[in-house]
This record gives sequence, structure tokens and C-alpha cells, in this order.
Amino acid sequence: MKYYLIAGERSGDLHASNLMDELTRMDQKAIFRGMGGGYMEKAGLQVTAHYEEMAMMGFVEVLLGFRKVIRYLSLIKKDLLNFKPDALILIDYGGFNMKIAKFASKVGIPVHYYIPPKVWAWNQRRALTLKKHVTSLYTILPFEPDFFSTFDWEVPYVGNPVRDELVKFSPNITFKSHNNLDGKPVIALLPGSRKQEVSGMLSTMLGVVRQFPQWSFVVAGVDNLPADIYQDAEKHGIKTVFNQTYDLLNIAHAAVVTSGTATLETALFNVPQVVVYKTSPITYSIAKHLVKIPFISLVNLIAGHEVVRELIQDAYNEARLVEELSAIAEKGLQRQAVLKGYLEVQEKIGHKKASQETARLIVESLSMA
Repeated sequence: MKYYLIAGERSGDLHASNLMDELTRMDQKAIFRGMGGGYMEKAGLQVTAHYEEMAMMGFVEVLLGFRKVIRYLSLIKKDLLNFKPDALILIDYGGFNMKIAKFASKVGIPVHYYIPPKVWAWNQRRALTLKKHVTSLYTILPFEPDFFSTFDWEVPYVGNPVRDELVKFSPNITFKSHNNLDGKPVIALLPGSRKQEVSGMLSTMLGVVRQFPQWSFVVAGVDNLPADIYQDAEKHGIKTVFNQTYDLLNIAHAAVVTSGTATLETALFNVPQVVVYKTSPITYSIAKHLVKIPFISLVNLIAGHEVVRELIQDAYNEARLVEELSAIAEKGLQRQAVLKGYLEVQEKIGHKKASQETARLIVESLSMA
């Protein structure tokens, strides 16, 4: 079978590559083409466009990059028509992929959406647009099937791909000694995986370090960003480890985490965390009026109540971060409450292997077509 995949960011690239591995195992004649990154390329993707060329965040950034979006939409549409895939597989990246889904459905290409857009967060009637143009939807959050059922659409929960990654993880037993971390307990700083995130979040994280001389702070870096974006950490005497986030979380006592997939990863490692997020004033003002959910972190959303403290926009400042980090870093009721909440989240996520389950469902649907 011929599969066309589209992922628009680092996490989608990773999860798509795992899905490709499972599809290859189930369909030995699988051919892959599409938009992605290094992980997908290693899994056998013929790359039409690299997602880094499209990386944007927030309403303002998207508006400024509108011409680029239009150009890549045109490129992908033409490539789809030329490639004639048996299935189009979309991974996250809602704004772009929903447009591609609409196009593909009109030209008769079956659309499979893995890690669907968070339509439950704002403008929920977008679920009807998904239902109209998507052949099969595969949800990764345990509350999503109930949400989509309100639109008379029964969709499967396939498990969460973050758990897939944790199952594969094998700790590096030399991580602590190699990074000279055999002394003080470690506080992990996870500023994000996008340039705008790291630029906006890291400085406040570093600003609280002097308040905790009893801890060792370590930044989780990613090598797809310019190295100099982490230079402030070096100025503060703080080590940055690249592409070793799981090894860092594996030995961390607590963490400060930019909202995103990393909040769930941190919870699955049972590391108490403070979730933080800050964006441009204009983007935040727009989002505040559009987003209709009580939390921004996946941990709290899955639990259905506050498990971890969220410091958003103006609340994300050094004074508040010191206060909240102190409460979870020291042994006490708040740290215990966070760890108890994590058990609830882990139970709801369950033990399904998301990439394997999704690949199975896709192959089965194509065999019946």
C-alpha cells in the first residue's frame, strides 16, 4: 500500500515514525511519502517537505507566515494527486492538516487522522468538519471518545503514544556520572521544543535557580534548535543536556515544564512538576477568548481536576515559580497530592500501544476497502 503522511512538529514526527514502523511490520509492501522530519525519514519516508520549514506558533506568528502556509498547502496537494496514496495519514498539526483533509476527501483519498486536533478546547463544532472529511479518527486522550460521541461519531481510543515511548525507554546508567550529577538532587527544566517556547520560557526558569542552592538544575535541550538559544543557562552555570529528556526525568526530583506533551511525559515518570506557559500578549488575549477549557496541561485535563499547578502568562513569574516549586520539591502534602494524582492519570491512559493499535486499524480498513 502507498501511504502519505503529514506531521508538522517534532513530537508528531516521532509518533508518526513509530506508526510507520508498525505499518511496515504489518504491510511489507508499504511505501511512505509526505511531510515530516528526521524520525520519519529514518523510518522510510520520501520527504516532500520538512516540518521545520513550517514551524510557527500562536495566532500572530501564523498570520505572519500565511504566505508560506499557502505555498506548502499547494505543494502537498499537488504531490498527493501525483502520488495517489491508498491512505492519507494526518498526525496532529490541526490547522494545516484539516485543510489537507478537506482537499483529500474531495478527490477521493481516504483520510486517517492519528492524534486529532484538540477541537474540544475551542470552537467545538470543528468536530463536525472533521467528521465530514475524515474517514477514520484515532484518539489518544481517554476523554476524547466521549467528546466525539456528542457529535454522533464513535471513534476509538488507541492509547497514548507518549506511553509507547516510555515503554521503549532504557535508562542510561552512566547519565548522572557523565554529567557530574552525583551530588545534589536534580530539578529538571523543560522549556519546550520550539524556538519561540525556549526563548520565552527559559529566562524565568533560570531566574529562580539562585533561590535553591540545595538543588542541581539541568535544562532539557533539543538539538534541532540553535545551540545559542541555551547560552543563558551556561551563563548561570546550568548544564544543558541535549536529546536526553527521558534520562533527565528518570533521575529528577521535581521539574518545571512548559505546557505541552512534556507535562504528560513528566507525570508518567512520576516527577512532581510546575506547568508554565507564556506567549505574546496579543496571542494570549485571543486565546483567552477562544479557549473554553479549565486547564492547559494534559495532566490536569486527563485527570479532570487540578493535579499540577499551572502558571500561565502574568502568573508565570519568578516569585510564583519559587513558591510553587518549593511546595513540590520538599516533602509535604502538595508533593504527595501530585504523586497521587499521577496514579489516576496513569490508570486512565491505560496500557494500549497506540502506534500498533492505530496501524492495525488502518491496515484492516484498507483490506476491507
